Amino acid sequence: MDILFVLVPLSVLLVLAIIAALWWTVERGQFDDIEKEGERILRGD
Repeated sequence: MDILFVLVPLSVLLVLAIIAALWWTVERGQFDDIEKEGERILRGD
């Protein structure tokens, strides 16, 4: 039962870190133009 006092806060911190990482990538424009990379590979310029 004592392990829950460690695991619950750690899992909350992990979820917050994942949300922060996703927010950071969206703000930096990582997902703005997903199709561009696929087209770039096919063109081979």
